[in-house]
Amino acid sequence: MEWIYVLVQGVLLGGLYALFAAGLSLMFGVMRFINIAHGDFIVVAAYLMLVMVLTFGLHPVIGIGLVVILMGCAGYLGQRFLLNRVLDEDILPPVLVTFGLSIIIQNSLLETFSADSKRVPSGDFATASLRVSDELAVGVLPLAMFLAAIGVIGVLQFIFYRTALGRLLRATSDDPEIVPLMGANNSHIFALATALASGVVAIAGTMLAMKTNFDPTIGPSRLLFAFEAVIIGGMGNIWGTLVGGIVLGVAQAIGAQIDAGYQILAGHLAFLAVLIVRPHGLFAKAKG
Repeated sequence: MEWIYVLVQGVLLGGLYALFAAGLSLMFGVMRFINIAHGDFIVVAAYLMLVMVLTFGLHPVIGIGLVVILMGCAGYLGQRFLLNRVLDEDILPPVLVTFGLSIIIQNSLLETFSADSKRVPSGDFATASLRVSDELAVGVLPLAMFLAAIGVIGVLQFIFYRTALGRLLRATSDDPEIVPLMGANNSHIFALATALASGVVAIAGTMLAMKTNFDPTIGPSRLLFAFEAVIIGGMGNIWGTLVGGIVLGVAQAIGAQIDAGYQILAGHLAFLAVLIVRPHGLFAKAKG
């Protein structure tokens, strides 16, 4: 039963990692673009949630909604007026620009909020649990994170394959040059994709803020977890990010059960093992 509990906790933790990874996978799938500042934007969302709850006294549910709107708007504007300017055949300029953004964000957060770790108080929600059996209980917050991951990925899947915007996103992914022939604008489509990804990032950041302590410097490690989940699941595969997150979460939970110092290492070893067996990830990119 102890190991069953470990596996359950690992699966639920994988939901948070899937939220970290979904936005990164979306941007890569549409634009072939990896945002080095992705983890820092997750931290920005966490701090925005902190401001909404502690400074303005809003209910967490309202806070999450406002953070999603703010991050989505910021993502659209940032892509439309900054990142689109450096997108071309060369992958180096976007990497350099987002690396610079990462440094700027970390230092701005340090100046504004200090290096002290923070956490968004979520009352009984953070400590409540659902008893599955006499020996097994599941935390409400981890379960909510996992269900949120499924819901977010399901919504993205619906948008991609059941809406006009999704058809344009898939067309952009396959061949950006044909998008103008469909009466659309590449810059606008790229910005909409980033707005969607930023909304997912906002949900990930708010969940992180309620689950654990955070500080301005943890962005790169969140990026690493997201990148590993994306690679494990398969680059550009939305549902694959959920599987990748679960693999990573279960590996870390098993490592922590063996020895607390092995938690992160176990996740990296699982990532390496998948790369050895399946260099392109567990699932190929979904085709429209």
